Amino acid sequence: MKMLVSVASLATVLSAAPAFAQAPAQPRPAAPAPVQPPAMPAQTPPPPAQPPAPFPAGAKIAFFDPRVVFQSSKEGQAALQRVKALTDKKQTENNDRQKKLAADQQKLQTSGSMLNDAARSQLEKDIEKQQVDMQRFQQDAQAEINELQQEVQNDFVKKLQPIVDKIAAEKGLHLLFNSAEAGLAWAAPGLDLTPEVIKALDGPKPAAGAAPKQ
Repeated sequence: MKMLVSVASLATVLSAAPAFAQAPAQPRPAAPAPVQPPAMPAQTPPPPAQPPAPFPAGAKIAFFDPRVVFQSSKEGQAALQRVKALTDKKQTENNDRQKKLAADQQKLQTSGSMLNDAARSQLEKDIEKQQVDMQRFQQDAQAEINELQQEVQNDFVKKLQPIVDKIAAEKGLHLLFNSAEAGLAWAAPGLDLTPEVIKALDGPKPAAGAAPKQ
């Protein structure tokens, strides 16, 4: 029986990534809060790394955490970087639009009375159009980011699924739980196959066109 990897837990990881911040249509200046220096924690040496517990001989049940695989593997980190790059790009463009809008609003407020009727009316129309365009841009940007998140989730699951199937088959497992969704209260540490899944996912890939081993 194939182990089906759910994308629900991966969606949780992606939802924690930096989100596209939708700027308000109207700028609201506020006094900056004083910056407090962070308290420096006491310097303590990190605990020594513990070797993974051995897999119990004859065990037919195991588990792994796809969230940890996604966050810790090279494949998952590359996917997160794709989402971050697009989010940063859209945020930069959104900020540029916001600055232009704020500048025009300031111009209308300070110099509007000195403009003739035609110039003032045109500036007001420009501001209104910028506000509408910004709302549309923000909606489109968020939709594009959501689409990319779904794409990287699906791509990651396609790469992860055969690895999980292979590990489960090699160990002769009857059940392999997704610990992010299984609600496990306790399990022997050796049953956690997360490090093994990460290692296999980040390991060398077969060359294109290479014949499968017999």
